[in-house]
Amino acid sequence: MRTEELQQEIREYAMKIGIDKIGFATADVFTELKERLRRQQELNYQSGFEKGTIEERTEPVRLLPEAQSIISIALAYPSRMKNAPKSTKEERRGLFARASWGIDYHEVLRDRLNKLADFIHEKVPEAITKIMVDTGELSDRAVAERAGIGFSGKNTSIITPEFGSFVYLGEMITNIPFIPDNPVEDSCGDCRKCLDACPTGALVGEGGQLNANRCIAFLTQTKDYLEDEFRIKLGNRLYGCDTCQQVCPKNKGVDFHTHPEFEPDPEVSKPKLIPMLRISNREFKEKFGFISGSWRGKKPLQRNALIALAHYKDKTAVTEIIEVMKNDPRPVIRGTAAWSLGKIGTEEAFLAIKEAIKVEKDDRVKYEMEKGLEFAETAFK
Repeated sequence: MRTEELQQEIREYAMKIGIDKIGFATADVFTELKERLRRQQELNYQSGFEKGTIEERTEPVRLLPEAQSIISIALAYPSRMKNAPKSTKEERRGLFARASWGIDYHEVLRDRLNKLADFIHEKVPEAITKIMVDTGELSDRAVAERAGIGFSGKNTSIITPEFGSFVYLGEMITNIPFIPDNPVEDSCGDCRKCLDACPTGALVGEGGQLNANRCIAFLTQTKDYLEDEFRIKLGNRLYGCDTCQQVCPKNKGVDFHTHPEFEPDPEVSKPKLIPMLRISNREFKEKFGFISGSWRGKKPLQRNALIALAHYKDKTAVTEIIEVMKNDPRPVIRGTAAWSLGKIGTEEAFLAIKEAIKVEKDDRVKYEMEKGLEFAETAFK
């Protein structure tokens, strides 16, 4: 079979199995990305979640020695939640970013890529394929850009002409020498809305560079204490951040509900905050285990829930937070609870911290309690 015919059949099959966009790219070295990653490393902009060396992340032949081409796919996901519950004074709610709505996208994209690989192997038995979704060494964004899925915006997301930046990306390296697609022209122009709107200034310059150490989307996934400047910016976010996508003009009016797997359960994607504080491991797995936002476990989400309750100054949560501060075995959670109580700032909170600090043994927790006492005393006096 001629390459052009195979390529067309792959495109048609991809549409049949629910792939919204597909593109083909060479497996050449990602030279520009390599330089950007080196610069990122020098500036300490990395998140720590990256997989592989810079060479493995930019040279496809290191991952598949026979590599000739890379197939990139994109699936669109919703930007609006149907029947979203409101956060009220009686029941404050947190929020998972849109990329964590519905079933874990890693599973859905792997399913599509596996089906695509099976189809290719039927047509070309000697074909070799290697599949990656987000957690692989290759940059999904760099591959998608080269394959013509979209252009890389100043918000560091791939922006497609059809679906904006609300797309999941995955790729397949293969030994088949496909004809590469043409890249999409960058059309950010002079727009700076995402750079200006970023809560922490994590978007650096206008070259699509990200300082992950300041990005709320990454910070929500960490397990240690958040610095105070980031706690103040967190708002009610439990996982991820959509600000740079929400303000992007290319996303105006974009909202696709073409994949049932990505439809959010409102009680999961916008959960009540207070129950998050006492959820057991089993309950957490049953309620949140199927979404991508659960991959780091419950600890970061509980820490973020405490910060969100402080953001709301939710006095109805004080009793529950006091229990967490006194009894939780994890220092980060106890310390963040004390900080949260201080920010809420009731007399009950102040007195509880004052008692708890007398028996606390962890120095960092004590430090957070001292801050909490200072905040609370100022607030209620």
